[in-house]
Amino acid sequence: MPHLVENLKIACATQRSISHLCRAIDINRQQFNRYINGQTRPSAHNLARIANYFDVDTADFGLAPKQFRERLHKPVLGSNGGSELLKAFPGNLIALRRHIGYFQTYYRSPSWPGMIVCSCSRLIEQGGLVQAKSMERLRDLGSGIQQFSKYLGLAAFYRNRIFITQRVVGPNAMMSQTILLPFDEYQRVYLRGTTMGISWRRENLPYASRMIWRHVGTEPDLRELLARCGPVPLSSRQLPPTVRSFLEDPAAEVYEVPAEY
Repeated sequence: MPHLVENLKIACATQRSISHLCRAIDINRQQFNRYINGQTRPSAHNLARIANYFDVDTADFGLAPKQFRERLHKPVLGSNGGSELLKAFPGNLIALRRHIGYFQTYYRSPSWPGMIVCSCSRLIEQGGLVQAKSMERLRDLGSGIQQFSKYLGLAAFYRNRIFITQRVVGPNAMMSQTILLPFDEYQRVYLRGTTMGISWRRENLPYASRMIWRHVGTEPDLRELLARCGPVPLSSRQLPPTVRSFLEDPAAEVYEVPAEY
């Protein structure tokens, strides 16, 4: 890749700082400096992580700089109906920018009856779109199950609603849809809404559940954010009162489509 170093610098120029980028990708700053100084090349694994962050292919870093700039700032749209779908994003970008940052997210899942699944998400603007990135870490010590899932998608803002469509990254990719309602102009900490997806422990049944996102800033302690992820009892002190009251309401019961349907 003769243009790797130059294209890495072009990509970095779109970020707030190199330190911020390294924290987001979880790559050592000194190691990343060697990449952009041309002292060493990133491994295939690390290059894939960098490419994934910028929503490009690893091969794109080998493009001529002018082509790379176009690929970095402009999503590739096909000639089919998928192009029309992508035109829906980001909707009202100015309104959506008010919600850029990291979130601790909470919802009820049929895979964990009586529990609240706590995850983390991020809304980040890149190339004129707002990307939604989520991580979910689940452990079931009784059965020895440990699951780590990563979700990537896009967010759109219409009529005071935030629409988020994501897919699971990996061989068992699935789609999820979340609709959130900002409370009002002056309360931006909590976004309440509904999420729809597929349960992973109950025959992959479709379900819908209440969901609430809690904004935790633009540069939180990521280790602490991830440490809070996982299923927790509804009575847990880890849950903020606003989250508990929203999810313990009888109307918050999970709706699941039975297999016979």
